[in-house]
Amino acid sequence: MAAPPEKPEPESAPNPLPNREALLAYLRAAPGRVGKTEISRHFGLTSDQRPALRELMASLKDEGRIAPVGRRTIRHSATLPDMAALEVIGTDPDGDPIARPINWEGAEKPVVYMRPERSGQPALAPGDRVLARITRIGGNKYEGRTFKRIGTGTPSRVLGIYTNGMVEPVDRRSRANWIIPAGEANGAQEGELVQAEPIPGAGRERLMGPRPARIVERLGSMDDPRGVSRLCIAAHGIPDEFLDEVIQAAARAEATPLGKRDDLRDIPLVTIDGEDARDFDDAVFAEPREGGWRILVAIADVAHYVRPNAPLDREAKHRGNSVYFPDHVVPMLPEALSNGWCSLKPDEDRGCLYVEMLFDSGGTKTSHRFGRALMRSAARLTYEKVQAARDAGEDAGLAEGHIARLYGAFEALLAARLRRGTLDLDLPERRVVLDASGKVLSIAPRARLDSHRLIEEFMIAANVCAAEELERLHLPPMYRIHDRPSDEKMETLRSFLSGLGISLPASNAVKPRDFAHILETMQERPESRLVSETILRGQSQAEYNPENIGHFGLALPRYAHFTSPIRRYADLLVHRALIRGLHLGEDGLTDAEIGTMAETGEHITKTERRAALAERDAVDRYLAAYMADRVGADFPARVSGVTRFGLFVTLEENGASGIVPMAALPDDQWFHEEAAMRLIGRRTGLTFTLGQEVEVRLSEAVPRTGSLTFQLLQGTPQAAPRKAGGTPPRGRQKITARKGKQGRGAAPRAR
Repeated sequence: MAAPPEKPEPESAPNPLPNREALLAYLRAAPGRVGKTEISRHFGLTSDQRPALRELMASLKDEGRIAPVGRRTIRHSATLPDMAALEVIGTDPDGDPIARPINWEGAEKPVVYMRPERSGQPALAPGDRVLARITRIGGNKYEGRTFKRIGTGTPSRVLGIYTNGMVEPVDRRSRANWIIPAGEANGAQEGELVQAEPIPGAGRERLMGPRPARIVERLGSMDDPRGVSRLCIAAHGIPDEFLDEVIQAAARAEATPLGKRDDLRDIPLVTIDGEDARDFDDAVFAEPREGGWRILVAIADVAHYVRPNAPLDREAKHRGNSVYFPDHVVPMLPEALSNGWCSLKPDEDRGCLYVEMLFDSGGTKTSHRFGRALMRSAARLTYEKVQAARDAGEDAGLAEGHIARLYGAFEALLAARLRRGTLDLDLPERRVVLDASGKVLSIAPRARLDSHRLIEEFMIAANVCAAEELERLHLPPMYRIHDRPSDEKMETLRSFLSGLGISLPASNAVKPRDFAHILETMQERPESRLVSETILRGQSQAEYNPENIGHFGLALPRYAHFTSPIRRYADLLVHRALIRGLHLGEDGLTDAEIGTMAETGEHITKTERRAALAERDAVDRYLAAYMADRVGADFPARVSGVTRFGLFVTLEENGASGIVPMAALPDDQWFHEEAAMRLIGRRTGLTFTLGQEVEVRLSEAVPRTGSLTFQLLQGTPQAAPRKAGGTPPRGRQKITARKGKQGRGAAPRAR
């Protein structure tokens, strides 16, 4: 009997058209330009789906999300094309140029590591512009090869130290010195901090050697007690001189009258700050109430003195925040206010805005109320004094039980925080102690006490109330927002943690408690520090914005800064909004301010980040000065960064960080695994991973730039899980370490 005819196999259904996010993710990961053919092949699309794909691509082009490259290919708008115009901005620790695209409208500028120039060509110097062929090497990083030089960028100022007729830049990325021709020194003295301008058109015939510049501003000797902070102020463009009209406005300030304010002068509010603090803008009080707690947080009434669009307000907004250096503070407000009428000094009447909060025994808030008042601080306490009193069962000179009541309320709030599941990366700050001449006496981690956490919890509670109150009043708060980690950072984190047997939820489902759980479970494991560092690096930066997305790290749906208006402009805006909404005076938020909230939020986010960079740079320079006498000494350390040009290490002793350049590693061909955060040697099989313990020798300390360079002595390198000399797996970037002189135009590194 004949076999029955075979049934035809059903045609497989075509794959669905990718959504916008999927297509953008593919383009972001693509190494260069792609066309419809590559996209269709990747997503398994049929020819019938081409029209829909073209329509999707057209809409993304119209929105600027993707960019055409030629007639038939596209790229993600956040990636560089195959050839781009670049400007050199400095050098990496191996002396090779680093460049950025000249015309870039994206949020974060890509970094391009330039290959050394061809033999016989002068090395690229900061300010040089080139047309370069671009190859993506991962993330927002690229490698570039010069195709054509296209001149020099607009002359910009060079900040540096004048010595031996040269200006040595203080930016560690700039390795090129500048020569000062005769008659162009402007009277500068040896060792003086100066601003210099490149001389346009001069000296380009000098293909080798320093370029000429003229000194246009003298900023004082680096040997002065405030030399380091003066350098950081100039380097980051921080405003540090008040206009006369601003000084005069502050000098006219007077004591705040009681008027229609509430009178809180009989309540023993106390300030708790650091030992070296000079501006006291918050005071606290707590007492048991109906099975729970009543907490008062009183904040200096800066809005009473700084009126909208007045000279004081314009200057405060321009600065955005105070900047804190080890030797002094660059305040947001003149000292007559910041250390005077707005500072909650003990036994002196001061105006304040306050919030009264009621909590149950478990730390859940049941109600809150804002008001404007006159208060009198009962004591100026320090964190150390309060903690010592708590530990000894004493009251720091206050009424019996006062300290115990503060801690009782704190413990209730802390219990609520633990239930909420927040991300608490307890990373110690470094405290720099100087003598009268500005010399560093000591640098050590600043102790983190329960008294610090007490104030932190009180302030967080008050900030939450401010955001809730302004939403109730239908007024725009200047929210303090903190987004969840980006998808790219989450994938890097997930890849790294999976190697330790740790899993993470999907990116859109991850919560702060997930990270907190990981940190808790890793506490006793040797990789604990490594995991903490990695999670920290994976977080987004907080910012100010009138559009709320919540605060991821604190696990809060709404949050605003209310508690520090002396030093943060954001808090002053929140005070004004409360004054307007609660009819507490005529000095509330104006319609004009409401109309520019988004622009203001962007501005004060930038000034906050500028201040953080300047403060960190100052500490780095003090550390370099402190370590300069210890060149040649050996230190236990840990790997705190893994890059294509070497390792960053942090000393256990004082937190000083520096680089181990590729040339200081064992002679090998090294592969950089960015996702795994490690370098692996092809011949030796050695691997160096983030968080790994090593021993290093300090080979150079440069206070001018704040840079430290180390030599790796040994460590605990582990054999890679493959034969030495084997073929490297995909996703690795090859770097060859060569011994010899490192610097501009010196031995090239294979990328």
